[in-house]
Amino acid sequence: MTAVYYALGVVLFFLAILASIGLHELGHLIPAKAFGGKVTQYFIGFGPTVWSTQRGETEVGVKAIPLGGYVKIIGMLPPGAEELGERQPDGSLKVRRSNTGMFTQLISDARAAEWELVQPGDEDRLFYKMTWWKKVIVMAGGPTVNLLIAFALFSVIFGTYGVREVKADAGRPVLDQVSQCVVPYSDQRADCRSGDPESPAAKAGLRPGDTITSFNGTAVTSWDQLKDLVRANEDGSATIGYLRDGTEHTATTNTTVEARPASETDQTLRQVGFLGVSPTTRIVTTTGGPVFTLERMGGMTRDSVVALAHLPVKVWGVAKAIAGVSERDPNGPVSIVGGGRIAGEAVSDGGFPLLDKVMFLFGLVAGFNLFIGLFNFVPLLPLDGGHIASALWEAIRRGLARLRRRPDPGYVDAAKLLPVAYVVASALLVMGGVLIVGDLVVPVHLQSQ
Repeated sequence: MTAVYYALGVVLFFLAILASIGLHELGHLIPAKAFGGKVTQYFIGFGPTVWSTQRGETEVGVKAIPLGGYVKIIGMLPPGAEELGERQPDGSLKVRRSNTGMFTQLISDARAAEWELVQPGDEDRLFYKMTWWKKVIVMAGGPTVNLLIAFALFSVIFGTYGVREVKADAGRPVLDQVSQCVVPYSDQRADCRSGDPESPAAKAGLRPGDTITSFNGTAVTSWDQLKDLVRANEDGSATIGYLRDGTEHTATTNTTVEARPASETDQTLRQVGFLGVSPTTRIVTTTGGPVFTLERMGGMTRDSVVALAHLPVKVWGVAKAIAGVSERDPNGPVSIVGGGRIAGEAVSDGGFPLLDKVMFLFGLVAGFNLFIGLFNFVPLLPLDGGHIASALWEAIRRGLARLRRRPDPGYVDAAKLLPVAYVVASALLVMGGVLIVGDLVVPVHLQSQ
C-alpha cells in the first residue's frame, strides 16, 4: 500500500500543478477576450498535441510535455520590418508569430521572422494595438492567478491548521539535550565523530534536566536571554549556575565560536558564541485570517526574492551534487519532479496524520504557485513581466511625447529584447534541466527537509 499512497501523492501534486498552469493561462485568456483580442489557442503543456477541440475561434487542448502552457494571442509583437504588416492579395495582414508561456514563447520568438495571416476585420483585435493598461492586465492576469491560488490555499492552512512552531518552554531554560561535541552547522548531523572537539557544555558537566539559573553572574529567566548571552560571549570564559535535583551548582568553561544562523528567521551564518545545549520545547499553534495570511506570505515573498537572486549558485550546487563532488543541500531548490517526490513521500509516510498530509500538500502546491507567480513578474522576456515592462515603457514614452508636444513614438517593439530573452530562457532551460536530473539522481527527501 505504501507504493500506492506514494503514487497517489505524486499524481495529486501533478494534477494540482497542471490545474495551476491551466488557471494561469485562463488569467491571460479571459481578459484578452474581454478586451476584444483574437485568441486562437489555449493549451496546457507544449510540444506535440495530445488532444484538442475547437471552442469558437479558440483551439483548446493538451500537449505532451506538461511543464507549462500558453495562450496564443494574435499580434503580440508589432510589425518591425517593411515586409511585415503588408496586405496580401486576399486582404489578409501579415503579423509576427508570438504567444504567452515561457517555453512556447521562446520557440515562437525564435521564429519571429516568420509570420501568420490576420483575416480582414481582425486588424483592430491585435494585441499590440491594445492600450497599454489593457496589455498590462492581460499579461499580469496569469501570474496574479497563481498568487491568488497561493493566497487561497495558505488562507485555509493558516486559518484552520495554523502555523505550528517549536518554542522553548517558558521560564528558566531546562536542558533537553547536551551536545558532547561541536558539530559544524553546515554538517546537519547529530552524531559525534572522531576529531570533533568536545563541546563547552560537555566540559562544564551539564546534563539533560539541568535548569540554567545564571550566566556570568546574570540571572537567566528565559531561553532567548541565555541564547543571547552565550552568542555575545564568543570564546570567552563562562560561569554557569544551574539547578540539578533541586541543588544549586556552578560550572566554569569557555564558550567557543561557531558559524550559526543570525536568528530563526535569518539563516545568514554569523560567527557567535556556542555552548552546545538545547532546551525543552513545546509546540505553539497560531492561526489567523486574511491579514495574518498576507503577513506570512510577505515573509515568504522576501525569501522567494532572495532565492531567485541566489538561484544560479544553488543550481550549481545541485550540479556538483550530481557529479558527486558535494552533498545536495536539503534546503536548496527542487523542480516539479522533486516536488512530486516530496508529495509522494508525505502521503505514503505512515507517521503523518491525514490532516497533516492534506495541509502539507496544500502548502507544497501553494508554495509552487507563489514562486511561479513572483517569477513570472520578473521584467524580462520570455516571462510575462517582459511584456508588462514593454507596455509600461510604451505608456511612459507616449506620455512624455504628449507632455513635450512631440509626435506619437508608436508601439514599443518587444522583439528588440529577444536577444536578452534567448539568454534568459536558455539559462532557465539549463537550470530547469539540472534540477530535474538532480531530483532523479540525488533527490531531496522529506525527512531531510
